[in-house]
Amino acid sequence: MASSFVFSTTLLLSLLFASFFISSSAANFYQSTDITWGDGRAQILNNGDLLTLSLDKASGSGFQSRNQYLYGKIDMQIKLVPGNSAGTVTAYYLRSEGSAWDEIDFEFLGNLSGHPYTVHTNVFSQGKGNREQQFHLWFDPTADFHTYSILWNPQRIVFYVDGTPIREFKNKESIGVAFPKNQPMRLQSSLWNADDWATRGGLVKTDWTQAPFTAAYRNFNENACIWSSGQSSCGSNSSPAADDKSWYSQELDSDSQGKLKWVQDNYMIYNYCTDINRFPQGLPPECNATA
Repeated sequence: MASSFVFSTTLLLSLLFASFFISSSAANFYQSTDITWGDGRAQILNNGDLLTLSLDKASGSGFQSRNQYLYGKIDMQIKLVPGNSAGTVTAYYLRSEGSAWDEIDFEFLGNLSGHPYTVHTNVFSQGKGNREQQFHLWFDPTADFHTYSILWNPQRIVFYVDGTPIREFKNKESIGVAFPKNQPMRLQSSLWNADDWATRGGLVKTDWTQAPFTAAYRNFNENACIWSSGQSSCGSNSSPAADDKSWYSQELDSDSQGKLKWVQDNYMIYNYCTDINRFPQGLPPECNATA
């Protein structure tokens, strides 16, 4: 019991320090992103260091990265919509083009004031998803900026919050599970109204007297293989050069595995791999894979 307490205390302290992490190579939003929709509701401010998305009853807003990636480590600091954000969704994800798309999702589902956000994650490959895991957070994501990261390499996809892994999706092609590996993806983010499903399954509707709703972004870092004109910046074999590309073969060490277990034991609220009612013919094969 004592060792468990020490581990939890040490972990919480490390998480507190990690929340102040700021990437030293953050991209300028003017140069690295394009506002894609919203009719003025998305704004780039502070000489390109800050981007905000807003939602009102007429429309939400969104932006995307100029670069496309085929594997990478993407970091963004986000400050979510404060107050009564019920019905709103702040989406932050990688997605490819086409009808058989690949996608790696963070979605932040708003809630009534004083209630926690739900962090919704999903992985799509060739247009097929249904791999949802959901979490609450161990802090208020509206009080300050926090770093949300996606690691995508040939072996795994890892979702991080302030450097702490909350979910790992391993490449299980060996047992017939599709894995995103051939389609370059672009970072996209949007703030939109989803009160038909987002908060308590649509029971709580958006309170438009609270509008406009605003989320803020800073310190976008793209450490990735850039895809351009049908070629990867990492070379024809999609393997990056040796200079600071440790993410390409990164895996979870024992410390990270301990943090992942801590998050999933204490903050996971839904896991498709335990939803036997949803999969009466048997859970998806990756759910039963131990390696």
